[in-house]
Amino acid sequence: MSEQATRGWQRPSIYDVAKHAGVSHMTVSRVLNGHPNIRESTRERVLQAIDEMNYTRSSIARALATRRAMRIGVLVDGPVQFGPNSTLRALESAARDVGYSVSAFSISDDEDSQMDDGVVELVTQGVDALCVIAPRASSLDLLRQQSTGLPTIVIKAEQDAVWHTVAVDQRAGATLAVTHLIELGHRSIAHLAGPLEWYDARERDGGWRDALALACLPIPPSVAGDWTSDYGYEYGRGLDVSEVTAVFAANDQMALGLIHGLADRGLSVPGDISVVGFDDLPDARHFLPPLTTVRQDFAALGELALKQIVAAIEGDEAVHHDMIEPRLVLRSSTSRPRS
Repeated sequence: MSEQATRGWQRPSIYDVAKHAGVSHMTVSRVLNGHPNIRESTRERVLQAIDEMNYTRSSIARALATRRAMRIGVLVDGPVQFGPNSTLRALESAARDVGYSVSAFSISDDEDSQMDDGVVELVTQGVDALCVIAPRASSLDLLRQQSTGLPTIVIKAEQDAVWHTVAVDQRAGATLAVTHLIELGHRSIAHLAGPLEWYDARERDGGWRDALALACLPIPPSVAGDWTSDYGYEYGRGLDVSEVTAVFAANDQMALGLIHGLADRGLSVPGDISVVGFDDLPDARHFLPPLTTVRQDFAALGELALKQIVAAIEGDEAVHHDMIEPRLVLRSSTSRPRS
């Protein structure tokens, strides 16, 4: 039986064509768009797969045939933060590669009611699916009250019974960071958390606790910041360094402020205290000292989210939950604790 027959009625996607041809979906996209730097043998293999699977390239033709807008609506919580902004850019890039466009609606930190406004605006545009990036608990509570009938994916590490989820494994990333400090010999490790209404902040806080508990170390109360360097600075100015030898900051911006606050007190990093961040900002390697941090692969996150969205649009009714592993980047802001 042919692959097309086993698929039943479901329309093939660019990912199906890529799998059939034994190439990446990016290669299929380049062939469809006439990119010159493609081997002729690869081009022929992709075109043959397109023909065999009856894949229709034209976005206009697909929209007319399926009554789709070929547009994904994206609700972005905290759009000024590095993680949400990077995730949105990655999703936009992945969408373009498969013929979709993105309409985004930003929700400011102090306006929960904007979730309702955003859903109405995006649904009015006739989007084919919704994606929520970096949600807070209050935002999702409001979204659950909506009944859009659209496939919905949420970028969060906690699984959801109704919606698709995809995320970088925040808890695993935090565990990597704290385990690194423990392996260096630190036994008193504080956590400057993000706002704990954010799912990402909760997961990073949980990873810090997991690592300390596994090592049978004391778990002091964490301090919930607001993601900003200013908050990290004030935290660093007031931190009791007689009780702490290392700090895991929930993002690089707070880590930057923390290092500044410590420096203004005449304390050195990592001589007096080690600091680890999270995100791997493009500038993190230029902090003084260069920052040990957890890197998130936003490009891979955008591609995986888009793959889930397209599958849901094309009829996949299963609820999927996928994770991407983070990576610890070692730099100069961590060392063995002071003696």
